[in-house]
Amino acid sequence: MPTRPAGPVSQDWEPVVLHKSKPKATVLRDSKSIHQAIRAGAQVQTVKKHDGGTNKKAPATAVYARKLDEAEQPAAIDRVATEVRQLIQKARIEKKLSQADLAKQINERPQVVQEYENGKAVPNQMVLGKMERVLGVKLRGKIHK
Repeated sequence: MPTRPAGPVSQDWEPVVLHKSKPKATVLRDSKSIHQAIRAGAQVQTVKKHDGGTNKKAPATAVYARKLDEAEQPAAIDRVATEVRQLIQKARIEKKLSQADLAKQINERPQVVQEYENGKAVPNQMVLGKMERVLGVKLRGKIHK
């Protein structure tokens, strides 16, 4: 509970003046306030933005799309080589690990191990390094077909 200050109690009779806050920029740009200012005779400044109100995009996206269209062959993404797939499967089976057990030991999802063994995964050096450590087999350096 608050305590009273020691000494005589006095009142402060000085007036308190409250000011209105300035109008926000969105209110100033509102058409209603603009028309009201014009009617009142105040100066209103209008500035046209460059390319304002048009639906044009930057031309850079068109350049990249054209380069892709002009390319003779689409870029193929490298997948895990068959040698690496077979090495992973053999080493995992020799260690008597399931795909889920291997995934737990390398801190990855079981789908990652499955994709590597099926050859659908894009080779990641970090994942291959973890598999090398757990399985005791060299996998990196045999990525490309």
